Amino acid sequence: MEDVAARARVSLATVDRVLNQRKGVRERTVGLVLAAALETGYLSEQDYQNLARPRPPNIVFLLPNGTNPYLGLLGERVRRLADQTSRDTGNIRCFFIDSFNPDALATALRHHSKWADAIACMALDHPAVREVTAELVHRGKRVVSIVSDFAPAVRSAYVGLDNQSAGRTAAYLLGRFCAGRSGSVAVIAGSRIYRAHTEREMGFQSLMEEMFPRLQPVGVREGHDDRDENYRHALSILDQHPGLVGIYNAGGSSDGIARALRERGRSETIFIGHGLSPDTRRLLLNGTMDAVINSDPDSLVATAIEACRPSSTGAIHTIKMDIFLRENLPTT
Repeated sequence: MEDVAARARVSLATVDRVLNQRKGVRERTVGLVLAAALETGYLSEQDYQNLARPRPPNIVFLLPNGTNPYLGLLGERVRRLADQTSRDTGNIRCFFIDSFNPDALATALRHHSKWADAIACMALDHPAVREVTAELVHRGKRVVSIVSDFAPAVRSAYVGLDNQSAGRTAAYLLGRFCAGRSGSVAVIAGSRIYRAHTEREMGFQSLMEEMFPRLQPVGVREGHDDRDENYRHALSILDQHPGLVGIYNAGGSSDGIARALRERGRSETIFIGHGLSPDTRRLLLNGTMDAVINSDPDSLVATAIEACRPSSTGAIHTIKMDIFLRENLPTT
């Protein structure tokens, strides 16, 4: 390494940083050190080629904590990849932060940007989050929204479903499953501060008005993806609207709604939700849920990682929408 440093006319510390692909070294200096290492025989041709490639980005995933099983599943997928990463594939870290708290997300974005080259997060559509995102992107960081989009003019890319289409799909399924029945239908969302939930609600309401005027929406409740809140909201809706024929959960933690349906003996109520996870799989099998709209977590994570790379092109990466019924569940 001393020979390499002497030939490249840099310090030993700089040689160490280049050979270990650490940040903070100018591109021209990196080229000089690698050329010197190859000329002195310190690196083989293959090692030189590997190190000459751009350093894979350090990526942080920020996910909301809570009882949403699908987000927990997403976190497991990310952490599994993080355990497998190497110098060639890059470093990946995953953190769960306070849900529905824009200040907590803004603070986490700023904190983790000290290490990360790119951050993928389920972003809250809030001024504090948009401000930090604009700051990070201006500094050359990539900020990729996953599952729920926000600030298209600011963030680097979005990876997830077309959420308005997802809401319309839920309305179409629910209306067809009701088979000409009349009555009321309810929507339970996580929070409108997530654009995904707002877009799903808008899509659901618009198609209901277009195709199923005999089904009357009764308003939206926000359960914050918490099974206990969803349970209480569902009980209240069922008690206040005895003619309820369907529920669409635009967020997560469907098991809370299922509990309320079981307690009130409302097995005939059509129930459609999001995210195939162990709880929704069980609810499909026992007939409590009728359909689950899903985006494959492995595909979502892999696409998000690609979107975090500096070479990534395109601002929107739409994930394929899967619709699962009891009869087409994939094997585990």
